[in-house]
Amino acid sequence: MIRIILITTLAVVILIGSIVYTKLTQFAAMEEAAESMQQSPETVTAMTVEPALWEQTIPAIGTLEPVQGVTLSAEVGGRVTAIGFESGATVDVGDVLLQLDTASEEAQLASAEASAALAKADLARTRTLGERKLAARDALDSAEARAKETLAQVGNIRALIARKTVRAPFSGRLGLRLVNLGEIVREGDPIVSLQTLDPIYVDFSIPQGQLGRLRQGMQVRVLADAAPEKIFTGAIVAVNPEVDVITRCVRVRAQVANPDEQLYAGMFARVEVVLPERQSVLPIVATAVLYAPYGDSVFVIEEKENAHGGKTEQVLRQQFVRLGQARGDYIDVVDGLKAGDQLVTSGVFKLRTGMQVEIDNRLAPRASLTPSPRDS
Repeated sequence: MIRIILITTLAVVILIGSIVYTKLTQFAAMEEAAESMQQSPETVTAMTVEPALWEQTIPAIGTLEPVQGVTLSAEVGGRVTAIGFESGATVDVGDVLLQLDTASEEAQLASAEASAALAKADLARTRTLGERKLAARDALDSAEARAKETLAQVGNIRALIARKTVRAPFSGRLGLRLVNLGEIVREGDPIVSLQTLDPIYVDFSIPQGQLGRLRQGMQVRVLADAAPEKIFTGAIVAVNPEVDVITRCVRVRAQVANPDEQLYAGMFARVEVVLPERQSVLPIVATAVLYAPYGDSVFVIEEKENAHGGKTEQVLRQQFVRLGQARGDYIDVVDGLKAGDQLVTSGVFKLRTGMQVEIDNRLAPRASLTPSPRDS
């Protein structure tokens, strides 16, 4: 019985040993095959890091204001007898925009002019008699006072007639007409808005810490949603001598050319004040950065010899970097890279250190300092 158990145990041990030996042999063969097999390189896009000079700007948010803007209104009340403009029209200084009824004033003017003519004739006769010593001095004084009084009445009536004629105080573009023909308007009733749009002002605020860098005449660039593909240029014309005690910002005004009148008063605008100095930077495309909570990094491409065949390969090395300011599709690398380094510019989330790569820039994304996407 014991002999049978020993023979059975020996057979089981031999069976298990053969199975283990077979598996170990298979694993060794697989490992050898894996070592001899080379993984195909990953295709990537790449760029060479080169230094550049970036212009320095101060960004701000602004509001467009007219160089001249007013809502015209009636100085006196009356009935509208003539309207000389259409909504949205362009007018020149002095153009007649509105005429109120002046029939009563014109009748008064005719009477006043007749009285003035009579007073003038009486003054002439009194002077002639005075030269002949036939008229007293007080008579001459009365005649002169009467002549001046009648002339003043004529001037007063003419001024009233002129106040019933509304003219454009300056050249510009009109807004919407707010009165109709035959309407009775009262003193102060609005008639139409008049704005000068070329050039146009842009008012914006700058933090007090940047005040020392501002100078009158500095160039500004303005971008507005109304013309997304156009950059308007101008210059600073005034800096407010007061700093807001709440925001600690100073108000700045720049004048911008607006020849096509694409910018309107009250519009929101993005403003950049262009500073005269430039800063040396090391820019890379933003798509080359792998952002992570523990630090931002890029993948640098290095030339290394293959341990098996001795051939030169391009392999990756993950490099942590410290980033600076961003501009357009680029971002400045403050620390971690040097000029001449070659790094991957797309698909960095799927890469790892030591991976073999080959470069193909035919599908490389186009980067720009001033991108303007069509569907933005």
